[in-house]
Amino acid sequence: MTVTTKHDPLPGAGPPAGTAEPPDPADLGAMFDAYARDLLRYAGRRVGEQVAEDVVAQTFLVAYEQRHQYDSTRGAMLPWLYGICGNLLRRHRRTEVRALRAVAAAQFHAADEVAPDARSAERVDAQRAVARVATALAKLPRRQREVLLLFAVAELEYAEIAQALGIPLGSVQSALHRARTKIKSALAAPGGSR
Repeated sequence: MTVTTKHDPLPGAGPPAGTAEPPDPADLGAMFDAYARDLLRYAGRRVGEQVAEDVVAQTFLVAYEQRHQYDSTRGAMLPWLYGICGNLLRRHRRTEVRALRAVAAAQFHAADEVAPDARSAERVDAQRAVARVATALAKLPRRQREVLLLFAVAELEYAEIAQALGIPLGSVQSALHRARTKIKSALAAPGGSR
């Protein structure tokens, strides 16, 4: 027999088991149990696991300190937490851009190796595509990169992205369109740019 408490995390995002309401912002443990995995996945893809753990921990501390600012009538708690996390990640922008450039350089270097069979050729093509995407992500303006990553990595809806970043819905749509266009161009470019 398994015993669960109201603080046991659900598999996936959402409020703690047995509740329809999000956790109380004053209950740091419940907030962490409900949302840490999603925030860690998002931050980890942006700045790497080591920095992401620090950013997520800091996100929950800031959320706890600013718990009086959370208004459940304005939307779900997760986009509010993504907004805090995004603000903290901006401080790590240089680390993020450096990491994207390192991925691009490593992928281009690996792709330059000889591919003796078809599977190796496919791997080389995939490495070159990853390098082009990483380069394009590093070159995107901050807002476009944040919107694209919140949409693609965090899988937020447009309205949730707008709430997380504190920008109008139309700005989210515009930034996402521009970012997608630039990424598609990078992928379509023959050989890509280094």
